[in-house]
Amino acid sequence: MRTSSSGDILTTHTGSLPRPPELAEAMVARENGTAGTATLQELPDMVRAATVEVLRRQGETGIDAGSDGEQGKIGYSTYVKERLSGFDGEAGALSLADLDDYPEITEQALAGLVTATPACTGPVRYTGADALTAELDGLRAAVNTVGTAGPAEIVVPAASPGVISIFLANRHYDSHEDYLGALADAMRTEYEAIVDAGFLLQIDCPDLAMGRHAQHTDATVDEFRRAIAGHVEALDAATAGIDPDRMRMHLCWGNYAGPHHRDVDLADIIDIVLPARPRALLLEAANPRHAHEWQVFEDHPLPDDKILVPGVIDTCTNYVEHPDLVAERLARYARTVGVERVVAGTDCGFSTFASFTPVRPRIAWAKLASLVEGARRAGDTLRRPTTALGAHA
Repeated sequence: MRTSSSGDILTTHTGSLPRPPELAEAMVARENGTAGTATLQELPDMVRAATVEVLRRQGETGIDAGSDGEQGKIGYSTYVKERLSGFDGEAGALSLADLDDYPEITEQALAGLVTATPACTGPVRYTGADALTAELDGLRAAVNTVGTAGPAEIVVPAASPGVISIFLANRHYDSHEDYLGALADAMRTEYEAIVDAGFLLQIDCPDLAMGRHAQHTDATVDEFRRAIAGHVEALDAATAGIDPDRMRMHLCWGNYAGPHHRDVDLADIIDIVLPARPRALLLEAANPRHAHEWQVFEDHPLPDDKILVPGVIDTCTNYVEHPDLVAERLARYARTVGVERVVAGTDCGFSTFASFTPVRPRIAWAKLASLVEGARRAGDTLRRPTTALGAHA
């Protein structure tokens, strides 16, 4: 994957982008089983058109490493139920400890979220080869249609074994470890196919952070560390045949506007997360709970073979960050780990589920434009280290 230089800071985001309203409505109808025959027949064409459009807009905005915006997925993690066997039970709603403490804001924090979360009730196998091929072929066709007007690199996000285990609860395997192993074996097919198709693989890993208040609420920090060490082991096993340079992983505490007072500190997990095989680490660095954690890398130096992609744009609010704030955040990381190992990113996706858009679509694109301009200003500042941040021509 491409890296920044002393002259420029590259830009990316974590994958999902707002879908056109008619596409989101059609996907939710399919999810709910209320879509008519005509809607189901039109859906593939709607996904293709939306993919071409988001690729074009990313190129116009100046995003260097973009994606299909996950236009064809109902959700970044729950889409796998359509590609894996064994999910016929009912897992129930995900419990988040911070919202349990403040239930009066739950409806506001999760407004519009619609996704089915079946439980695992049988052996897990990858049965979605046709759907995967259609996704990758459609993306390649869209990339070819847009050509050089689109992003220079294309990333395809995929759910990690660990995050699948959070959303789709185990009701079949004797242990969590057995379940993780089965998920890793199954998802290896998808991971390898993405890279073989010529795209970068992004593995979404909220389990390594959000898992603390979503799956291991009653555990001690040490117990949680042991649990996620097993998740990293499963991820590494699933990607053992893939070049680390073709992979990046996203660390996330949950993309919703809740109190997040139960979030595990980055300092408590960074030594377990950093050794994972993917070369690039994307992490939340803009929201009020984690914006200070750039300091963690002063005590935990970034390994020489790693790239850091701090989220310098929040994805839960409709504030459009000032480019100088973006530049300031990037400069902190660049001066800590080296500018050549920093790529500007977003905290999370802008529509992690088709029906969930905490940031209005037009504002999402304005935020990405601010990301690009902020990265440019950070590059200018870092080339002139004695110049006060923000004092640009």
